[in-house]
Amino acid sequence: MRNKVFLWSIIVALGGFLFGFDTAVISGAEQSIQQYWQLSDTQHGLTISIALIGTILGALISSFPSEKLGRKNTLILIAILYLFSALGTALATNWYIFMIFRFLGGIGVGASSVTAPIYISEISPPKSRGKLVALFQFNIVFGILVSYLSNYMIGQGGDSSWRWMLGVQVIPSLLFLVLLRLVPESPRWLIVKKGKIDEATKVLKIINPSGYEAEVEEIKADMMQDRTVQGAELFSPKHRFPVFLAVSFAIFNQVSGINAIIYYAPRIFEMTGLEKESSLLSSVGIGLVNFVFTLLAMNFIDRFGRRTLMLIGSVGLIITLGLVSRAFFMNDFGGLMVTILLLVYIAFFAFSQGAVIWVFISEIFPNQVRAKGQTLGSLTHWVMAAIIAFSFPMLTSYLGGGTTFLFFALMMVLQLVFVWKLMPETKGRSLEQLEHTIIMH
Repeated sequence: MRNKVFLWSIIVALGGFLFGFDTAVISGAEQSIQQYWQLSDTQHGLTISIALIGTILGALISSFPSEKLGRKNTLILIAILYLFSALGTALATNWYIFMIFRFLGGIGVGASSVTAPIYISEISPPKSRGKLVALFQFNIVFGILVSYLSNYMIGQGGDSSWRWMLGVQVIPSLLFLVLLRLVPESPRWLIVKKGKIDEATKVLKIINPSGYEAEVEEIKADMMQDRTVQGAELFSPKHRFPVFLAVSFAIFNQVSGINAIIYYAPRIFEMTGLEKESSLLSSVGIGLVNFVFTLLAMNFIDRFGRRTLMLIGSVGLIITLGLVSRAFFMNDFGGLMVTILLLVYIAFFAFSQGAVIWVFISEIFPNQVRAKGQTLGSLTHWVMAAIIAFSFPMLTSYLGGGTTFLFFALMMVLQLVFVWKLMPETKGRSLEQLEHTIIMH
């Protein structure tokens, strides 16, 4: 029975793999695309960022199909978007068509960042929910790594290799679409949104053979209580604390500087005096460390808890960012010191924020508003990602590396206070139990 839940989680987490692959694959193709269509700098910038714009829209609108059509049907629509995006960008006959299909892929990324974590959290037994939802983040990191490897292998194929780089995503997209047939609908959505108690009970019996009847009653009782106290409105006073937690968590995720470092790693390494070839190699190191420590966090998140990982990670991020800032202020770039510090930074981030964010946000909202709450958290994350990615080159240009990294370090001091004083522990409890704990905070 447990194997079935794990299989369903793995299938749905494929959405995370496609998320990572789609996000990173453009890095290997962007220069060839610019040359192929003779794009200006503005057009080139828009080509890179159009998927991120789609991601924000996907995160914004995905709660509607998730609530109306169900989690499973929304995931099927996301798989179709990924498939069309891969085919369309690979076969595009002009720049405008290419942009439309990249935008569609971005919508898929944003929608999957909302729907996949919700689905996995709703089918997971409490004691293994952290690990199963963290599969989504693990697959994002894995998708990024595979896209880099794929780009490297395909990139030897001449002028049209960029089409193959983008088109190869058809294979995992098709696999995702086919395998989703094996996945049942979320039992919580079936009860709360459709009243299909018998259908939901069959799924819960597989998930929790010894306690499924009590779980059905708990979900029904929770649903009735929500209906009597305006439970369906996200921005009601009742949900003030989980809304605050989700928005704060998503903001802290990005003001750690993670996307600035992921997107601009070669630029940062070159600022410290590394040659281009060494800086690209260091970027691969960042991908590998991210992968290894995300895997490590998956094995600890249900044992130590989300809060413990965040406390450890926050302290590590403050120290590493502080030392990087010092290196820039003192112009002290001896050897590979900054490279090593940033690799350690990535390790602490992957072990904490990277692994915890999608798990935590998917747990803290009641059944009635979980999709809307996940949308809010994901949307905040993507808007902040866009702001940080857009502003980082200007910040380093006008303020210098020392001040920029000091800002990130100070933000992590605030995150440490937030985790220590306000973040509740969510491990090992049912979603309904968590609802009462967090709402009553």
